[in-house]
Amino acid sequence: MRDGTTLTGNQALELFQRQLDSRLLDIAARWLREKDEGYYTIGSAGHEGNAAVAAALRTTDPALLHYRSGAFYLTRSAMAGRLPEQGIRDVLMGLTAAAEEPIAGGRHKVFGHPDLAVIPQTSTIASHLPRSVGVAFAIERARALGIGDAWPDDAIAVCSFGDASINHATALSGLNTAAYATYQGQSVPILFVCEDNGIGISVRTPKGWVAAAARRPGIEYFAADGCDLAETYDAAARAVHHVRTERAPAFLHLSTVRLMGHAGSDVEVAYRTQRELRADLERDPLLRTAALLVESGLVTPDDLLKTYESSREHVLRMALETTRSPRLSSAQEIVETLAPRSDKVIATISPVAAAPAVRDKAFAGSLPEDEKPLTLSAAINRTLADALAVYPGMMVFGEDVARKGGVYGVTRGLQKRFGANRVFDTLLDEQAILGLALGSGVSGLLPVPEIQYLAYLHNALDQIRGEAATLQFFSRGAFQNPMVLRVAGYAYQKGFGGHFHNDNAVGALRDIPGLVIASPSRPDDAAAMLRTCLAAARTQGSVCVFLEPIALYHTRDLFDEGDGGWTAPYVPPSRWPETHVPIGRARSYGDGRDLTIVTFGNGLRMSLRAAVRLTQEGYSCRVLDLRWLAPLPVDDLVRAAELTGKVLIADETRHTGGVSEGIVAELLDAGFTGEIARVTSADSFIPLGGAAEHVLLSEEEIEQAARKLLS
Repeated sequence: MRDGTTLTGNQALELFQRQLDSRLLDIAARWLREKDEGYYTIGSAGHEGNAAVAAALRTTDPALLHYRSGAFYLTRSAMAGRLPEQGIRDVLMGLTAAAEEPIAGGRHKVFGHPDLAVIPQTSTIASHLPRSVGVAFAIERARALGIGDAWPDDAIAVCSFGDASINHATALSGLNTAAYATYQGQSVPILFVCEDNGIGISVRTPKGWVAAAARRPGIEYFAADGCDLAETYDAAARAVHHVRTERAPAFLHLSTVRLMGHAGSDVEVAYRTQRELRADLERDPLLRTAALLVESGLVTPDDLLKTYESSREHVLRMALETTRSPRLSSAQEIVETLAPRSDKVIATISPVAAAPAVRDKAFAGSLPEDEKPLTLSAAINRTLADALAVYPGMMVFGEDVARKGGVYGVTRGLQKRFGANRVFDTLLDEQAILGLALGSGVSGLLPVPEIQYLAYLHNALDQIRGEAATLQFFSRGAFQNPMVLRVAGYAYQKGFGGHFHNDNAVGALRDIPGLVIASPSRPDDAAAMLRTCLAAARTQGSVCVFLEPIALYHTRDLFDEGDGGWTAPYVPPSRWPETHVPIGRARSYGDGRDLTIVTFGNGLRMSLRAAVRLTQEGYSCRVLDLRWLAPLPVDDLVRAAELTGKVLIADETRHTGGVSEGIVAELLDAGFTGEIARVTSADSFIPLGGAAEHVLLSEEEIEQAARKLLS
C-alpha cells in the first residue's frame, strides 16, 4: 500500500468491493425505475469513500446516516459478520418497497438496521443532527446514571450529511449544541461527517464555506479528499480516535463528487458545464481506489474488470429477484407500526410506585398524599417526583426547569432532590431540547423535556413530526424514541405576555399520525394522565405531548372565592385503578339530559360554571371533558352526545383548524343525527392586555350558545 497510510492491502480490497457494490446498487436503482419496479433513485455514486469512515468505526457505534451512505452501510454490514449479499439485499428491498425489507418494511428507502446500530433517517436535510447530538449526550449520561445498555460505554455517535445541509437550522442547532456543551466541560462524543460534493441539487456551495462553517469552539476539525480511500481512512481514524478518547466532538470534512446527478430524474447538463462534469468523473472514487489497488500490486486491471462484471451480474440478478417480493397491500398493514400500544400493559405499569422507603426519601418524609388538596401545578410537580423515584432513567430538562423550577414553579425542588444529572437546564433552543430528548429516548432513557410556551414549539415542530413520530413507523418498531413532552400552553393569563405566551394553536400537533396529546385541566386528572403518558412512553415507545393550561396552574377555586373547587387531594400511584386514566378516555360531569357541552383545557372550568347557571335556569346539562386531543375519545364523545341529542362544543382554540372541527367530523362520521353547535376563539393571534378578551372564548359566549341551542 501507499507509504504513510494505516490502511492495509486487505482492507483496501475489502472496501473496494463494498464501494463497487454500492455503485452497482445505484445502477440497479435506475434499471428498476425504468421497469417501474423501483421507487428511489437518489444514489451514493461519488460518495463511496464513506466506506472508509465505516471501517474506522465500530459496529456498535450508533450511526445516523444521510441518503448517500450506501458504501458505509454495506461496509458496516460486512464488518458485523453478515454476508455481503445480506447488505445488498437490504438496499434492494428498500428500493423496490418490499414488505420484507428489514427496517422500514417497504414504507421508505432508508439505511437502518438494529443489529448494525444504524438508526434509520428519512431526513433529506439535516434534521437528524439534533437527535445525533442527543445520542452522544445519552451515551455519557446513561453511564453517569449507571443504567442502560443501548450502546457500549465507550461508543461514539456518528452522523453524516451533505454540504448544502450544513446551512439548515437543524444542522446549526446540532453543531451549536455540541460546541455549547463541550465549552462547559461536558462530554459529547460525536463525529460529524460532512460529505461535501459542492452542490445541493443545482445550487453550488461556495468554495471554502464548509471549512469555514465547521470551525466552532470545542469541535476538532479534520479534512480529507473523500475520493481517496487511504486518505479518507486515515483522517477518519484520527477523528474517531479523538472523539473516542477525548469524549469530545469532531467534524470530518470529506471533499467528494456527485456522479449520476442528484437523482434519476435530474438532468445535470441543464445547470452544470461539461468541464465540471468531466472534472468530477476524473475524481471518481471507485476508479481511484481501483488505481490504488493496481499501483500497490494487489490486483491487475483484468482482475478488476472480471470483478466488476461478475458483481454487476450478481447485483442485477438479485435486483430482479427482489421485484418478486410482496409489497404492502393494505392501509392496516401500513399503519400497524405507526404507534402500537397495549392499553393493558400501560394500565399495569401506570400505577407502579417506588418502594416506600424510596418514596419517603424522595419527598423528604412529607408524602404528597398527606398534603392539603393540590393545585394543578403542584399535582404535576408531585407526579414528576413520584415518577423520578420509580424510573431511574427518567430525566426532566428544558429552559429554566432546574434551579429556578420553571417559570411557573412546576419543577421546583426536583433538581435538589434528584440531582443535576436527572433534572437540568438546557440552552435556549427548542430544536436542541427535542434533539436531546430524541437521542435519549432511542438510547433507552426516558426523557421528559419541557417547552416553556406552546408558541415556542412551532419553530422546532419537525423534530416531533419528522423525527419523533416517524421512527417506529420507519423501523417497524425496531427503534423507539419514547418521550413525554411537557408544554405550557393556551391563553387566559389576563392579557399578560401577548401571543408568544398565550398561544392556542394545536392544529399542527393534532395532524401528526400516532402522536398522543394529553390536555388535562384538573389536578387529579393531570397526575393520572401524566402517569399514563410516562407508562406509555416507557413500555410502548409512545411520543406524548402533555399540554398544561398555564392559566389553571395555580387556580384554586371553581365557583366562589375560597371554595377550593379546582384543587384535589393527591392520590398516590399505588391506588389502582383509581389513579389510571386510559389514553383516549373522556371524563363526564353531571347527568343532564338536555344538553352536552364538550370541551377541554380552560374550557372545562368555564363550561362547568356556565352549566351551573344554566341548571339554575331549569336546563339539565352535562359537561364532557375530552382530556385527550389525540386520539380523541370518540366512544365517550358519541355516547355523551346520544344521551342528550344536543351538543355544544366549547373550544378555546381557533375557529379554523381548531379542535372543534375534529369533534364535529367524528360525530358526523359516527352517524350522530342530533343538533351540533360550536363556540371557539377567533382566528387571531392573542393581543396584549384586555384586548385578548375580545378574541378568546368566554363563559358568556358558552352560555349564549347553549341557550340558543336549547331554545
